[in-house]
Amino acid sequence: MKLDRIQIDAERMNGQPTVRDLRLTVRRVVELVALYPNRNELFKEYPELEDKDIQQALMFAALNLDDKIIELTPNVAA
Repeated sequence: MKLDRIQIDAERMNGQPTVRDLRLTVRRVVELVALYPNRNELFKEYPELEDKDIQQALMFAALNLDDKIIELTPNVAA
């Protein structure tokens, strides 16, 4: 997927990734998705956001998370 709506500019929002020319960081958009499970409410509060903005912000976040396996040791009673 092409992330053409995500921008990183050292002089904008302290270099944090943002959505289009909006002053919304990817981090904030991910937070908003969690705060507003109803997309209609989200778009009512943030009418400048579009579905593709949210999709790309979530994809950007997912691509930038480490995916590693942590092995747990069994709790053996002595």
